[in-house]
Amino acid sequence: MRHLFIINPAAGKKASTAALDKLLSTLSFEYEVIYTKEAGDAERIARAAAQTGEEVRIYACGGDGTLNEVVNGAAGFDNAAITCVPKGTGNDFLKIFGANYREQFYDLESLAVGPQTPFDLIDCNGKLGIDMVCAGVDARIGAGVHRYKGWHFVSGMGAYVLSLLEHVLFKGISRPLHVEMGRQVLDGPSALLCVCNGRYYGGGFMPVPEAMPDDGVLDILHVNKVSLYQLPGLLGKYAKGRYKDLPKFVTAYHGQSISFRSDEEITAVVDGEVMRDTAFTVRLSEKKINFFYPAHASYAVGFSTPPTAQKAVL
Repeated sequence: MRHLFIINPAAGKKASTAALDKLLSTLSFEYEVIYTKEAGDAERIARAAAQTGEEVRIYACGGDGTLNEVVNGAAGFDNAAITCVPKGTGNDFLKIFGANYREQFYDLESLAVGPQTPFDLIDCNGKLGIDMVCAGVDARIGAGVHRYKGWHFVSGMGAYVLSLLEHVLFKGISRPLHVEMGRQVLDGPSALLCVCNGRYYGGGFMPVPEAMPDDGVLDILHVNKVSLYQLPGLLGKYAKGRYKDLPKFVTAYHGQSISFRSDEEITAVVDGEVMRDTAFTVRLSEKKINFFYPAHASYAVGFSTPPTAQKAVL
Protein backbone atom coordinates (compact mmCIF):
# COMPACT_ATOMS: atom_id res chain seq x y z
CA MET A 1 0.00 0.00 0.00
CA ARG A 2 1.34 3.39 -1.02
CA HIS A 3 0.82 6.32 1.39
CA LEU A 4 1.02 9.75 -0.24
CA PHE A 5 0.83 12.99 1.75
CA ILE A 6 -0.06 16.02 -0.39
CA ILE A 7 0.79 19.04 1.75
CA ASN A 8 -0.41 22.56 1.03
CA PRO A 9 2.19 24.77 2.78
CA ALA A 10 -0.04 27.83 2.30
CA ALA A 11 -2.87 26.31 4.36
CA GLY A 12 -3.23 27.15 8.04
CA LYS A 13 -0.73 28.92 10.24
CA LYS A 14 2.89 29.29 9.15
CA ALA A 15 4.15 26.87 11.77
CA SER A 16 1.68 24.14 10.78
CA THR A 17 3.83 22.74 7.96
CA ALA A 18 6.88 22.34 10.20
CA ALA A 19 4.72 20.71 12.89
CA LEU A 20 3.29 18.25 10.36
CA ASP A 21 6.76 17.44 8.99
CA LYS A 22 7.90 16.64 12.53
CA LEU A 23 4.91 14.37 13.09
CA LEU A 24 5.53 12.54 9.81
CA SER A 25 9.12 11.81 10.82
CA THR A 26 7.84 9.66 13.70
CA LEU A 27 5.63 7.35 11.59
CA SER A 28 6.26 3.62 11.58
CA PHE A 29 5.24 3.06 7.95
CA GLU A 30 6.76 4.19 4.65
CA TYR A 31 5.27 7.27 3.03
CA GLU A 32 5.86 9.92 0.37
CA VAL A 33 5.40 13.68 0.62
CA ILE A 34 4.69 16.15 -2.17
CA TYR A 35 4.22 19.86 -1.46
CA THR A 36 1.87 21.91 -3.62
CA LYS A 37 3.15 25.13 -5.16
CA GLU A 38 0.04 26.58 -6.79
CA ALA A 39 -3.70 26.07 -7.24
CA GLY A 40 -4.50 22.83 -9.05
CA ASP A 41 -1.37 20.99 -7.94
CA ALA A 42 -3.17 18.77 -5.43
CA GLU A 43 -5.70 17.65 -8.06
CA ARG A 44 -2.97 16.90 -10.58
CA ILE A 45 -0.85 14.97 -8.07
CA ALA A 46 -3.81 12.95 -6.79
CA ARG A 47 -4.93 12.03 -10.30
CA ALA A 48 -1.44 10.94 -11.31
CA ALA A 49 -1.21 8.70 -8.24
CA ALA A 50 -4.65 7.16 -8.85
CA GLN A 51 -4.00 6.55 -12.54
CA THR A 52 -1.09 4.20 -11.79
CA GLY A 53 -3.58 1.52 -10.74
CA GLU A 54 -1.57 0.90 -7.56
CA GLU A 55 -3.44 0.83 -4.26
CA VAL A 56 -2.83 4.23 -2.73
CA ARG A 57 -4.02 6.18 0.27
CA ILE A 58 -3.86 9.92 -0.34
CA TYR A 59 -3.75 12.37 2.56
CA ALA A 60 -4.94 15.89 1.68
CA CYS A 61 -3.04 18.05 4.18
CA GLY A 62 -4.70 21.43 4.21
CA GLY A 63 -8.20 22.90 4.36
CA ASP A 64 -11.41 22.30 2.47
CA GLY A 65 -9.88 23.67 -0.74
CA THR A 66 -7.02 21.16 -0.66
CA LEU A 67 -9.47 18.34 0.06
CA ASN A 68 -11.64 19.47 -2.86
CA GLU A 69 -8.70 19.33 -5.26
CA VAL A 70 -7.77 15.81 -4.11
CA VAL A 71 -11.40 14.71 -4.48
CA ASN A 72 -11.49 15.96 -8.06
CA GLY A 73 -8.23 14.16 -8.82
CA ALA A 74 -9.03 10.76 -7.28
CA ALA A 75 -12.80 10.45 -7.80
CA GLY A 76 -13.93 7.29 -9.54
CA PHE A 77 -10.69 5.32 -9.00
CA ASP A 78 -11.38 2.14 -7.01
CA ASN A 79 -7.69 1.70 -6.18
CA ALA A 80 -7.44 5.11 -4.52
CA ALA A 81 -8.73 6.25 -1.13
CA ILE A 82 -8.43 9.74 0.31
CA THR A 83 -8.63 11.47 3.65
CA CYS A 84 -7.89 14.89 5.12
CA VAL A 85 -5.29 15.91 7.67
CA PRO A 86 -6.85 19.16 8.99
CA LYS A 87 -3.99 21.57 8.55
CA GLY A 88 -6.15 24.41 7.21
CA THR A 89 -8.07 27.12 9.01
CA GLY A 90 -11.30 25.72 7.57
CA ASN A 91 -12.05 21.99 7.63
CA ASP A 92 -15.82 21.96 7.54
CA PHE A 93 -16.28 18.52 6.01
CA LEU A 94 -14.43 16.73 8.82
CA LYS A 95 -16.84 18.16 11.40
CA ILE A 96 -19.20 15.27 10.60
CA PHE A 97 -16.78 13.16 12.68
CA GLY A 98 -17.46 15.20 15.81
CA ALA A 99 -15.96 18.10 17.73
CA ASN A 100 -12.61 16.34 18.27
CA TYR A 101 -12.03 15.66 14.56
CA ARG A 102 -8.62 17.37 14.59
CA GLU A 103 -7.29 15.09 17.29
CA GLN A 104 -8.70 12.04 15.53
CA PHE A 105 -7.32 12.84 12.09
CA TYR A 106 -3.89 13.81 13.43
CA ASP A 107 -3.54 10.29 14.83
CA LEU A 108 -1.81 9.29 11.60
CA GLU A 109 -0.95 5.75 12.73
CA SER A 110 -4.63 4.98 13.32
CA LEU A 111 -5.67 6.87 10.23
CA ALA A 112 -3.31 4.88 7.99
CA VAL A 113 -4.92 1.54 8.88
CA GLY A 114 -8.47 2.81 9.33
CA PRO A 115 -11.55 1.67 7.39
CA GLN A 116 -12.75 3.30 4.20
CA THR A 117 -16.25 3.96 2.88
CA PRO A 118 -17.40 5.01 -0.61
CA PHE A 119 -18.78 8.53 -0.19
CA ASP A 120 -21.15 10.27 -2.58
CA LEU A 121 -20.05 13.34 -4.49
CA ILE A 122 -21.83 16.42 -5.77
CA ASP A 123 -21.40 17.45 -9.43
CA CYS A 124 -21.86 21.19 -9.95
CA ASN A 125 -21.49 22.03 -13.65
CA GLY A 126 -18.71 19.44 -13.85
CA LYS A 127 -16.93 20.49 -10.65
CA LEU A 128 -17.02 17.81 -7.96
CA GLY A 129 -17.56 18.46 -4.27
CA ILE A 130 -17.75 16.20 -1.23
CA ASP A 131 -19.39 18.58 1.24
CA MET A 132 -21.59 21.44 0.15
CA VAL A 133 -22.70 23.71 -2.69
CA CYS A 134 -24.22 27.07 -1.80
CA ALA A 135 -25.54 29.73 -4.16
CA GLY A 136 -27.12 32.50 -2.13
CA VAL A 137 -25.97 35.49 -0.13
CA ASP A 138 -23.77 33.08 1.85
CA ALA A 139 -21.94 32.15 -1.35
CA ARG A 140 -21.45 35.80 -2.29
CA ILE A 141 -20.12 36.58 1.19
CA GLY A 142 -17.75 33.62 1.05
CA ALA A 143 -16.48 34.59 -2.38
CA GLY A 144 -15.97 38.19 -1.25
CA VAL A 145 -13.77 37.14 1.65
CA HIS A 146 -10.98 36.19 -0.78
CA ARG A 147 -10.84 39.75 -2.10
CA TYR A 148 -10.63 41.38 1.34
CA LYS A 149 -7.97 38.95 2.55
CA GLY A 150 -5.54 40.70 0.21
CA TRP A 151 -5.94 44.01 2.07
CA HIS A 152 -3.19 45.05 4.45
CA PHE A 153 -4.01 44.88 8.17
CA VAL A 154 -7.22 42.87 7.56
CA SER A 155 -7.50 39.56 9.46
CA GLY A 156 -9.47 36.53 8.33
CA MET A 157 -12.40 37.50 10.54
CA GLY A 158 -12.08 41.11 9.43
CA ALA A 159 -12.31 40.01 5.79
CA TYR A 160 -15.48 38.05 6.58
CA VAL A 161 -17.07 41.03 8.36
CA LEU A 162 -16.26 43.38 5.46
CA SER A 163 -17.71 40.95 2.93
CA LEU A 164 -20.80 40.48 5.10
CA LEU A 165 -21.39 44.22 5.30
CA GLU A 166 -20.90 44.61 1.55
CA HIS A 167 -23.31 41.89 0.49
CA VAL A 168 -25.97 42.27 3.17
CA LEU A 169 -26.13 46.03 3.74
CA PHE A 170 -25.11 47.45 0.39
CA LYS A 171 -25.82 44.87 -2.32
CA GLY A 172 -28.95 43.28 -0.89
CA ILE A 173 -29.71 39.81 0.41
CA SER A 174 -31.94 38.32 -2.28
CA ARG A 175 -31.49 37.75 -6.01
CA PRO A 176 -33.97 36.60 -8.69
CA LEU A 177 -33.67 32.86 -9.32
CA HIS A 178 -35.57 30.19 -11.23
CA VAL A 179 -35.23 26.89 -9.40
CA GLU A 180 -36.29 23.39 -10.44
CA MET A 181 -35.99 20.46 -8.04
CA GLY A 182 -38.05 17.38 -8.74
CA ARG A 183 -41.64 18.44 -9.36
CA GLN A 184 -41.11 21.71 -7.53
CA VAL A 185 -40.55 24.93 -9.49
CA LEU A 186 -39.71 28.14 -7.65
CA ASP A 187 -39.43 31.47 -9.40
CA GLY A 188 -38.67 34.68 -7.56
CA PRO A 189 -36.29 36.32 -5.09
CA SER A 190 -33.93 33.86 -3.42
CA ALA A 191 -31.83 34.52 -0.32
CA LEU A 192 -30.12 31.18 0.35
CA LEU A 193 -29.67 27.92 -1.52
CA CYS A 194 -27.64 25.01 -0.20
CA VAL A 195 -27.06 21.49 -1.51
CA CYS A 196 -25.72 19.23 1.23
CA ASN A 197 -23.77 16.00 1.04
CA GLY A 198 -21.93 16.74 4.28
CA ARG A 199 -23.42 18.65 7.19
CA TYR A 200 -21.25 21.71 7.86
CA TYR A 201 -20.08 24.79 5.99
CA GLY A 202 -19.30 28.43 6.60
CA GLY A 203 -17.29 27.71 9.73
CA GLY A 204 -20.07 25.95 11.63
CA PHE A 205 -23.43 26.27 9.86
CA MET A 206 -25.31 22.94 9.91
CA PRO A 207 -28.41 23.53 7.73
CA VAL A 208 -29.47 19.86 7.34
CA PRO A 209 -28.46 17.79 10.40
CA GLU A 210 -29.65 14.52 8.83
CA ALA A 211 -27.42 14.85 5.74
CA MET A 212 -25.09 11.88 5.25
CA PRO A 213 -22.30 11.51 2.66
CA ASP A 214 -23.14 7.88 1.80
CA ASP A 215 -26.94 7.74 1.57
CA GLY A 216 -27.33 8.46 -2.16
CA VAL A 217 -29.34 11.61 -1.45
CA LEU A 218 -28.62 15.32 -1.76
CA ASP A 219 -30.36 17.40 0.91
CA ILE A 220 -31.38 20.78 -0.50
CA LEU A 221 -32.76 23.90 1.16
CA HIS A 222 -34.08 26.97 -0.67
CA VAL A 223 -34.78 30.13 1.31
CA ASN A 224 -36.94 32.72 -0.41
CA LYS A 225 -36.89 36.49 0.03
CA VAL A 226 -35.74 37.64 3.46
CA SER A 227 -35.57 41.19 4.77
CA LEU A 228 -32.64 42.63 6.68
CA TYR A 229 -34.72 42.56 9.87
CA GLN A 230 -35.77 38.93 9.39
CA LEU A 231 -32.29 37.66 8.54
CA PRO A 232 -30.70 37.38 12.04
CA GLY A 233 -33.53 35.27 13.47
CA LEU A 234 -33.72 33.09 10.39
CA LEU A 235 -29.97 32.48 10.27
CA GLY A 236 -29.97 31.42 13.92
CA LYS A 237 -32.37 28.56 13.16
CA TYR A 238 -30.90 27.81 9.73
CA ALA A 239 -27.39 27.44 11.16
CA LYS A 240 -28.63 24.94 13.77
CA GLY A 241 -30.53 22.75 11.31
CA ARG A 242 -33.97 23.89 12.41
CA TYR A 243 -35.25 24.46 8.86
CA LYS A 244 -38.53 22.67 9.67
CA ASP A 245 -39.35 25.58 12.01
CA LEU A 246 -39.25 27.96 9.02
CA PRO A 247 -41.98 26.72 6.61
CA LYS A 248 -42.77 30.29 5.55
CA PHE A 249 -39.27 30.79 4.23
CA VAL A 250 -37.71 27.38 3.53
CA THR A 251 -38.48 24.76 0.89
CA ALA A 252 -36.72 21.45 1.58
CA TYR A 253 -36.02 18.78 -1.02
CA HIS A 254 -34.27 15.43 -0.76
CA GLY A 255 -33.30 14.03 -4.15
CA GLN A 256 -30.60 13.62 -6.77
CA SER A 257 -30.53 16.94 -8.62
CA ILE A 258 -31.48 20.59 -8.77
CA SER A 259 -31.10 23.21 -11.49
CA PHE A 260 -31.26 26.98 -11.15
CA ARG A 261 -30.72 29.93 -13.44
CA SER A 262 -30.96 33.71 -13.61
CA ASP A 263 -30.51 36.54 -16.05
CA GLU A 264 -27.92 37.85 -13.61
CA GLU A 265 -24.61 36.16 -12.86
CA ILE A 266 -24.88 33.61 -10.04
CA THR A 267 -22.08 32.95 -7.59
CA ALA A 268 -21.86 29.34 -6.43
CA VAL A 269 -19.34 27.95 -3.96
CA VAL A 270 -18.35 24.26 -4.05
CA ASP A 271 -16.46 23.25 -0.91
CA GLY A 272 -15.01 26.75 -0.75
CA GLU A 273 -14.19 26.94 -4.48
CA VAL A 274 -15.94 29.82 -6.28
CA MET A 275 -17.81 29.37 -9.58
CA ARG A 276 -19.77 31.95 -11.56
CA ASP A 277 -22.35 31.40 -14.30
CA THR A 278 -25.96 32.22 -15.15
CA ALA A 279 -27.15 28.59 -14.96
CA PHE A 280 -26.17 25.63 -12.78
CA THR A 281 -27.13 21.99 -12.60
CA VAL A 282 -26.15 20.32 -9.35
CA ARG A 283 -26.60 16.57 -9.16
CA LEU A 284 -25.44 13.44 -7.43
CA SER A 285 -22.31 12.39 -9.29
CA GLU A 286 -21.97 8.97 -10.88
CA LYS A 287 -18.48 8.90 -9.37
CA LYS A 288 -17.78 8.13 -5.74
CA ILE A 289 -14.70 8.64 -3.61
CA ASN A 290 -13.24 6.14 -1.14
CA PHE A 291 -12.76 8.02 2.13
CA PHE A 292 -10.75 6.55 5.01
CA TYR A 293 -10.76 7.54 8.66
CA PRO A 294 -9.58 6.25 12.07
CA ALA A 295 -11.32 3.08 13.25
CA HIS A 296 -12.59 4.80 16.39
CA ALA A 297 -14.14 7.67 14.41
CA SER A 298 -17.73 7.88 13.16
CA TYR A 299 -19.27 10.19 10.59
CA ALA A 300 -22.74 9.49 12.05
CA VAL A 301 -22.10 11.47 15.24
CA GLY A 302 -25.43 12.45 16.78
CA PHE A 303 -27.55 9.85 14.98
CA SER A 304 -29.44 7.32 17.10
CA THR A 305 -31.16 5.62 14.16
CA PRO A 306 -29.94 4.91 10.63
CA PRO A 307 -29.97 8.27 8.77
CA THR A 308 -31.45 6.74 5.60
CA ALA A 309 -34.57 5.85 7.58
CA GLN A 310 -35.15 9.47 8.57
CA LYS A 311 -35.96 10.91 5.15
CA ALA A 312 -37.53 9.94 1.88
CA VAL A 313 -36.33 10.84 -1.60
CA LEU A 314 -38.84 13.21 -3.21
